[in-house]
Amino acid sequence: MTEPLRVLLADDQTLVRTGFRLILGADGIDVVAEATNGAEAVEAVHRTRPDVVLMDVRMPEMDGLEATRRILTGAPDTPRVIILTTFDLDRYVYAALSAGASGFLLKDVTPEHLTAAVRTVRTGDALLAPAITRRLVQRFAQRGSDTATLHRDLASLTPRELEVLGLLARGLSNAELATRLHLAEATVKTHVARILAKLGLRDRVQAVIVAYETGLVSVGARGAAQQSTEPT
Repeated sequence: MTEPLRVLLADDQTLVRTGFRLILGADGIDVVAEATNGAEAVEAVHRTRPDVVLMDVRMPEMDGLEATRRILTGAPDTPRVIILTTFDLDRYVYAALSAGASGFLLKDVTPEHLTAAVRTVRTGDALLAPAITRRLVQRFAQRGSDTATLHRDLASLTPRELEVLGLLARGLSNAELATRLHLAEATVKTHVARILAKLGLRDRVQAVIVAYETGLVSVGARGAAQQSTEPT
């Protein structure tokens, strides 16, 4: 990717937007628009077509969660969305990740972490490590008695892909998956890519969420991830 990275800042605090704009600009990242609420963010995305949106959760008129849903629904070529929050493991963050956001940052992020995060999601990678995402799912996923069985969409996965998805949801990296399954890391990457494509997911973050919400992986009594042994 040789073209300049284009970012939209959505936050109702002027000082936050100013600080982030200066940090990004100093690293050669273009801030193409700013928004003070979710409605402005949705309009600005359609107008400027950014690569990445830095989206505050709590804004007036329309919050960042609803704005994220609207931005990531329908259009074939949507930007990556990073959620900005003041509090770690905010309930809104889980909802935003479920809606398709690629990760989250705390507002006190260091300049180096901010620019690295924007560049990371631009390439299509998820910002969160699977283990962090798992913590979010364990804490906030609402599962009723009728959601403990495997979702029908998982029927499209092969037994090996189901195994990879279950291990991914337990926090294993590609290298760790390769070691556990005695596969080349390139083969693991291929399995992960096929899982995302078959399930219509944007990245590993959503894959972890699906693994928990469908019952493929559950949280044991002591908080440990346990993989379902139910037949597919």
